[in-house]
Amino acid sequence: MKGEFSIYGIYIPWLLLLALLALLLARVCSYLLARTGFYRWVWHPPLFDLALLITLLGVLTFFLSNGLN
Repeated sequence: MKGEFSIYGIYIPWLLLLALLALLLARVCSYLLARTGFYRWVWHPPLFDLALLITLLGVLTFFLSNGLN
């Protein structure tokens, strides 16, 4: 995976773009889990959300880094 992405001469790290995408996906997943009542069974919802974000970021990084090489 390349180190950065250029938009009109402004270099943005790929990890930042992937983190924003993971944040968006985590928010959608969190909303859906809250609607289904899943958070009644979670001990610490903010900690669960952080773990979900980190997991999604790792999955996105793994799959997109293998596909861009």
